[in-house]
Amino acid sequence: MDDPEMTAPVPAIGETATGASTDPAGPEVDNPRSPILSGFIGSMFLLVGSLGVGWLAPGSELRRMPLFIWMRTEAFGVGLSIVLLAVGGMLLVRAWLRLGQHIHVWGREARRATLQAVVAWGLPMMFTVPLFSRDVYAYIGQGRLMVEGFNPYENGISALSNYFQLGADKMWTEAPVPYGQVFLWIEQFVVWSTNVHPEASIMLFRLAALVGVVLCIVYVPKLAELHGVNPHRALWLTAANPLFLTNFIASVHNDSLMIGLALAGLYYCATRRVIFGIVLVTASIAVKPITVVFLPFIGLLWAGKGASWPRKFVFWGLTAGISLALLYAMSLVNGFGFGWINGLSAPGSVWIWYAPVGLLGLVVASIANAFSLDGWGLAKWVYDAGKLLAVGIVGWQIFRGEHDRLMRRLTLAFAAVVVLAPMIQSWYVVWLIPLFAVTGIRDDWQVKALYFIVSFFMVYAISDQLEVFPYLQTDDLGLALALARNAAAIIALLFALYLIFLDRSTKLLFSKADQPVTVRPVI
Repeated sequence: MDDPEMTAPVPAIGETATGASTDPAGPEVDNPRSPILSGFIGSMFLLVGSLGVGWLAPGSELRRMPLFIWMRTEAFGVGLSIVLLAVGGMLLVRAWLRLGQHIHVWGREARRATLQAVVAWGLPMMFTVPLFSRDVYAYIGQGRLMVEGFNPYENGISALSNYFQLGADKMWTEAPVPYGQVFLWIEQFVVWSTNVHPEASIMLFRLAALVGVVLCIVYVPKLAELHGVNPHRALWLTAANPLFLTNFIASVHNDSLMIGLALAGLYYCATRRVIFGIVLVTASIAVKPITVVFLPFIGLLWAGKGASWPRKFVFWGLTAGISLALLYAMSLVNGFGFGWINGLSAPGSVWIWYAPVGLLGLVVASIANAFSLDGWGLAKWVYDAGKLLAVGIVGWQIFRGEHDRLMRRLTLAFAAVVVLAPMIQSWYVVWLIPLFAVTGIRDDWQVKALYFIVSFFMVYAISDQLEVFPYLQTDDLGLALALARNAAAIIALLFALYLIFLDRSTKLLFSKADQPVTVRPVI
C-alpha cells in the first residue's frame, strides 16, 4: 500500500461476484471467451444498428452511401437497426454480468480477461455512428467557433454560417460553451486539423475519449489498492461496464477525459506527489468544471491525518491557489477568461422523471397546476432546494468525517451533486462508478444495486435518442419516432426482465441471497 493514510475502513470487498463458483480446486477464470464473444457480438450489433438510427450530421457524406440510405430511409432498415441496437446493448449487459460470474478468483487472470473484454467490446464502438447522444456535433460546432475567431463563451453555434449542417442539438444554437479551456483547445485542434469534416472529427474526439478510458483503466486499480480493495474487481466493475463503454466511446462524451484526469490526479495526490496531482485535477476541471468538487478533499489529503483546523485552511488555500493560478494562466492564453462559469447555465432538459428531485418537482407542479397555481414556478423551488441540499452534503463531507475515509467522503459528496440534481444523465452515473468501485462496492445489496442501475440506464439510453428521418413519419409528425423509441424501449425492457427473472445464470445476481463463500488466495 503506497499511502496508509488513504486506506479507507470500508467493509472488505467480496472476492467473487454473486453467482460465481468458488471451487478452491478450479481455475481462476472459467472460459472467459464465452462472455467476451457474446459482448463482442452485442457491440457489433450496436455498430450495425448505428448505421440506421445513430446520429449523422445533415451534411455528412455518409448520407449519400447506398447502405446508409437503405438503413435510414427504408422502414425495414430502420426497424432492423432498432432491433440490433436494443438487443446489442442488452447483450453487453449480460456479457458483463456473465464475465463476473466466470471469474472465481479476482487475480491476474481476472485482470487479463477484463482487459480482453474491454478491447473486444470497445473496438467496434470506435467505429459506430454516434449513439445515445449527439453532443459530439456540438463539440464540432464549438471548435468551429474557435477556428473562426468567435468567443464560444459568448456565442452559440448559431453565430456560424450553415450551423444547422453540423448536426448539433438545437439547444446549442444559442447556448454558451460550458467546458473549460483544455477541452476548448481540443475542439479547436480537431476542427482545424479535419477542416470541419464530421466523421474525421468524430474519430479524433473518440481518440481523446479513449485517452480518458485508458487513464481509468490504469488508475482505478491503483486507487483501489490504496484502499485495500481488490483492484481487478474494481476494474471489472468500472471499465468493462457497458455504461462506461457506451457513454465514453459510442457516445463520445468528454466526461471520459474529465474523470480519467481526475482519477489520475487523485492517485498522485494520495501518493504524496500532490502538486502533479493538482495539475491533473485542474486539467480535469478545464475539461468539465464539475470536478472542482475534488479540490477541498485534496486539500485535506495534503494537510494530512490529524491536521489542525488552521493547517487545513492553509492547505485548502494552497490547493485552491495553485488550481486557480493554472486556470487563470490558461484563460490568459486563450483570451476568454473564466467565461465557462456563465456557460454552466447552458440550457437543456431542466428535469427528468427518474431523478428523485425531478420527480418530486413534477408531482408538486402537477398538484399546484390542478389548483390553478404556478406549478412549474413551485417546481423550480424544489429543484433549487435539491441543489441547496447537495451543497450542504458536500460541505458536511468536507468538514466532518474520518481522514481515513477521505476518498469515500469525496465519493459521497460527488454523488450528492449528481443524485440531488433535477436532471440525471447516464454519463453522470458513470462519473460515480469508478469512485465507488475504488472505495468498495460490497458483494451484497450494493453490487446488486449497481446491476439494476446499469440495466435501467441501458434500457433508457437505448430508447432515448434515435435519429429517424422526418419523411418516415408520414401524416403525424413524430409518430414514427415515438414508435421507434417505444419499440426500442420494449425490446430492451423485455431483455432486462429476462435477465432479472428468467435467465438461469443472471437472475441469481439480482435475487439470490448472498451465500458464504470460500475463496482461494491470490498468489
